[in-house]
Amino acid sequence: MPISSRSLIRHGSILSLLTLVSRILGLVREMVKASLLGTSALSDAFSVAFLIPNLFRRLFAEGSISVAFIPTFKGFLLEDNKAKTREFLSCMLTFLTFFVSMAVVIGIIIAPFVVRLFGIDAFDETVLLTRIMFPFLAFISLAALFQGILNSVNSFTPSGLAPILLNLVTILCAYGLSPFTANPARAMAVGIFVGGLLEAAIQLPFVIRKGFSFMFTSLPRAMKNPGVKSVLRLIGPTIIGMAAYQLNDLVSTALAGNVGEGVVSSLQYSLRIQELILGIFAVSIGTVLLPDLTERAKSGQWDTYNERLAIALRVIALITIPITFFTLAQGDKLIRLLFQNLRFDETSVALTLAAFTFHMPGLFFIAVNRILAPAFYAQSDSKSPSLAGIISFAVNIALAAILAGPLRGAGIALALSAASAINTVLLLVFLKRNPHIAVGKVLRATLLYAIKLIVFSAVATLPVYYLSPRLSEVFAGQGRVIAYGLPLLLMGVLFAAAGVALLLVSRDKQLAAILKLLKR
Repeated sequence: MPISSRSLIRHGSILSLLTLVSRILGLVREMVKASLLGTSALSDAFSVAFLIPNLFRRLFAEGSISVAFIPTFKGFLLEDNKAKTREFLSCMLTFLTFFVSMAVVIGIIIAPFVVRLFGIDAFDETVLLTRIMFPFLAFISLAALFQGILNSVNSFTPSGLAPILLNLVTILCAYGLSPFTANPARAMAVGIFVGGLLEAAIQLPFVIRKGFSFMFTSLPRAMKNPGVKSVLRLIGPTIIGMAAYQLNDLVSTALAGNVGEGVVSSLQYSLRIQELILGIFAVSIGTVLLPDLTERAKSGQWDTYNERLAIALRVIALITIPITFFTLAQGDKLIRLLFQNLRFDETSVALTLAAFTFHMPGLFFIAVNRILAPAFYAQSDSKSPSLAGIISFAVNIALAAILAGPLRGAGIALALSAASAINTVLLLVFLKRNPHIAVGKVLRATLLYAIKLIVFSAVATLPVYYLSPRLSEVFAGQGRVIAYGLPLLLMGVLFAAAGVALLLVSRDKQLAAILKLLKR
């Protein structure tokens, strides 16, 4: 069933709340990592080891499975033939299980050759950690399949709960198993392995409760299934585009590993803060938006399609632009509050702040890309965002290679932000090729709204800029939580109050809709 504008915001809000918990735990996971490993060579080893299977997870699981599976599965649901639906799911499960199992085996075998590309000092430890965590790919791919099934019938809560388990288990293992392992990195690697397994396990009962049943079948039969073929046709260009996009992380990490110790980890810490915001809002809204846009596109309801897309872009602007201004103004306090300890010293703070300062300006563009991509996938068009991803990948790598030398981590972060902006422009150009989509109208409304938010955010930042140093002097020397956390909280309240006041005076419609939802 399609969802209304109000339901879109409601479903997005519920998923955002669950994702908030997950991302906070993810941030706590990074805080644990910072506490146990700092920005040492062992920390770089864990970062690279987790990056490799995580890259394939984004390619084969969250990226390709979601964008290729949901539009195809929606077609089966609209056809309302239970036998054909069951056959498709059985074939999809068989194919996916075989494919990711082979990928895991190959990944474990070639781990030494891949790790060598990163120039990591702790080579043997990185290879071992990679091999421990690589089965995570198989578990998370199955979890993505179950998530696609549930999201197609507007059930989003289980997919919001699943990542919470991953982060929680990793944190518990980091402390619980560290005394029994050679180092804390291995304990965290075991946590990733177990957490991935639980992500798939928690969603399966919900799939069964929704009335979907499936079983393993023969691989030749699975390969011949029309639904699987349709998914593969969509996955092909999607994997190429996602590979280009995700290889940004891989190549950027390789460049970072060659410009100094701790740069890899500092980039990861900075990205973790950025991903906290993206995951709460952009990913959540994009997840809810995809099945709805798919149904609108398949049934020819283009006016509603345009309306949903415009709402999603304005909500994203309302969230990301003010947050960008505030976090840039308070970045030093934020990083010190979250990560600083004996092993995360002044050098670590400086490295992370340098990357963070250039990562955050790209937040709006990355968030918009997470919204625009489902607009293509809903039309079963995976080629356009793939091409945009390839071009932005080339721009990112070229800029990173140029800037990594003189600016180190800051240059790599700046390259990613610039490439994300170019990716946004390309997606809008490609989207305009569909005559049913009012790109010009949506873009004008979004740009005007974004300009208003930039002005309001700049005004709201002024009192923060002038009062923050004085407030910091009052709480200096009181311990990390009070010295940095309390001024950050008070400045956040001041910034939010000023921003909300400006939005209320301008009678902002998006804020009014959110306040009405909170009131209900």
